[in-house]
This record gives sequence, structure tokens and C-alpha cells, in this order.
Amino acid sequence: MSSQTLGLLIGGLVPAIAYTFSNTLAKTSTQAGIGVGPYLLFVGMGILIIGVIVTVMLPVGSVTVRSGGMSLVMGVCWGVGTGSVALALSQYHAPLGKLVPLFNMNTLFTVLIALWIFSEWKQVKVPQLLLGSALIVVGGTMVAKA
Repeated sequence: MSSQTLGLLIGGLVPAIAYTFSNTLAKTSTQAGIGVGPYLLFVGMGILIIGVIVTVMLPVGSVTVRSGGMSLVMGVCWGVGTGSVALALSQYHAPLGKLVPLFNMNTLFTVLIALWIFSEWKQVKVPQLLLGSALIVVGGTMVAKA
């Protein structure tokens, strides 16, 4: 198995499974009555625990002001998204089955940004990638209207 294939499995399949459980647990936590603020605090503690474990197990790389700052901003963006999902579930009783396809439309935006900022257009078949991404968005829209 090539290292790129292994990377796609680790970075694609494992997160797909993890996000499946995290989305399901988001609904069960909000149904149990947790507020959005405490929800984010507990989620943050879970991430902190995983961060400590990974840092101990894979002590590779260094932290610079730039890399730490970018990671912090990423966490803020992720927290806003995660908090918004929790708010939609708890306060507006939005169905999880409709929310997930909508917030996973980030795929299209991420693909476009990666093609542009990281010049990934040099490494991929752009028409095929854009078509697949567009189909995800169309599917998400259809599911949200279901």
C-alpha cells in the first residue's frame, strides 16, 4: 500500500467514522439538556486529552508562533461551527439528518480553497474533483429539503 493511500485511509476513513460518532453524540448531548457553552467546554476537554496522547506518542514537529496561531484560529473556526450545530440541535430542534449534509457542504469550499491557496490543482484531476464536490453539494441540498 502506498503512503498516499495510507494517508487517505487515515485522513479520510478514520475521520469519517469519528465524525459519525461525534455528530450522533452531539445530538444525544443536546437532547440530554447540555448548554452550548458547557458542550463546547467538554468537547474541548476531549480534544485536549487526544492532543496530549498524540503529542506523547508522536513527538514529531515543532511549534512556531505561526503554526500555533494558525492552529488556534482553526480551533476557533471549528468551535464556531460545532457550537452552531449544538445550538441548532438544542434550541431550534433541527434534525441531525438534515444538518449533517448541509454543514458537510464545506467540502466544496475546502476543495476550492485548497486548489487555489495550496496549488493542489497541480496534483489532482480538477474537473473530476469539482464535479464530485458539486454532487456532494447537490446531494446535501436534496437531503436538507427531504
